[in-house]
Amino acid sequence: MIEIQPVPSVDAELSIPGSKSLTQRALIAAALARGESRLCGPLVSEDTEYSAQALARLGVRIDREDRECWVVEGNGGTVHMDGTTIYLGNNGTATRFLTSVAALGNSAVTIDGDERMQHRPIGPLIAALRGWGVDIVSVRGTDCPPLLVNARGITGGRTVLPEGKSSQYLSSLLLVAPYARQPASLEVDGEVLSKPYVKMTLSVMADFGVLADCTPDFKSFSIPQGVYRGRHYRIEGDASNASYFWAAAAVAGGRVTVTNVPALSLQGDIGLVPLLARMGCEVTQVGNGLCVERQGGLEGISVDMGDMPDVVPTLAVVAAFAHGRTEIANIAHLRIKECDRLHAVVTELRRMGAEVEEQGEAMIIHGDGGASLHGAEIETYRDHRMAMSFAVAGLKVPGVRITDEGCVAKSFPDFWSRFALLT
Repeated sequence: MIEIQPVPSVDAELSIPGSKSLTQRALIAAALARGESRLCGPLVSEDTEYSAQALARLGVRIDREDRECWVVEGNGGTVHMDGTTIYLGNNGTATRFLTSVAALGNSAVTIDGDERMQHRPIGPLIAALRGWGVDIVSVRGTDCPPLLVNARGITGGRTVLPEGKSSQYLSSLLLVAPYARQPASLEVDGEVLSKPYVKMTLSVMADFGVLADCTPDFKSFSIPQGVYRGRHYRIEGDASNASYFWAAAAVAGGRVTVTNVPALSLQGDIGLVPLLARMGCEVTQVGNGLCVERQGGLEGISVDMGDMPDVVPTLAVVAAFAHGRTEIANIAHLRIKECDRLHAVVTELRRMGAEVEEQGEAMIIHGDGGASLHGAEIETYRDHRMAMSFAVAGLKVPGVRITDEGCVAKSFPDFWSRFALLT
């Protein structure tokens, strides 16, 4: 357990480790590419370690001796495996991505994870892969891992993704589609959430040499046959992880500059910054980064966060220090994250004395400028984003203690040492 020390205000400039989302997408593209790739600025964390180890089990050589620049020897889309089991912990992105990658092989492979991962749904991805001729089953019949993939490659043609509530299903299919035996097309039923992550996937694919066509609503895709080309690829800082430092300026007052997340980031979570501006912060571009500064008070806002689920906990904590009502809507998909993140955020804000309403797809925070908040022991639910977002509250409220603080290793292993720069 770690207790956060309050500060009068903050004034800091720092860089953030590489984007987890970009690192995992670039790893897949580089692994399937023809030739060597150098991934510079990758995130070194528990999740990316799972991804790299899994790709190594599938025959991809990855030299990670230099933590600043990984060298990946691509397999050109030829996946080698031998009845192996790939364990991915609670890494939802890697579980969804590697399931499709494994389908490119020529033998059976089991995709498994920890207890929480075994309750996280993957049925829509299973259905879409079957539409491309993949023999795949949920071993326990739950539409969750463990999964058995009797791989014989991907046929291609047309398939349907039954729902788009998790962009990871869609990204998983897109990344492997160029290696189908015939040109692939993909239709999505229902609303597509987290669209910026789909844009990110298409951008990474294009950077590695494959251009996919899609409709503006991301409901229909055509993916040509092709092979990714090895390249030098620079990974920008992680906007989700930068959010805690920008939020620190909003909550504690003062300013924080994150130097390596650009205003024109590929990451959708950069959208938190204009929301902080709406609440009363000043935002300026500094070099290749962004500075958030607050001198006055914060005001509540209403916002649809369907495209930015990972920074909902960050915004919710900031909202508890604002004046007035903040409604965060369209976030039902938070319930299938590392924990039921919607319920967890509401529970822990209430534990600190905040007035919060929980609805099926939304939360409403009735802020009083933080006047009613008090210290508490925060349960993290083994969820890295819970730990990091509630640490921000401790910069203003004495007595905030974060349990199981080591869970940040999933995405930001040195978070606490960088967070200490604020205090």
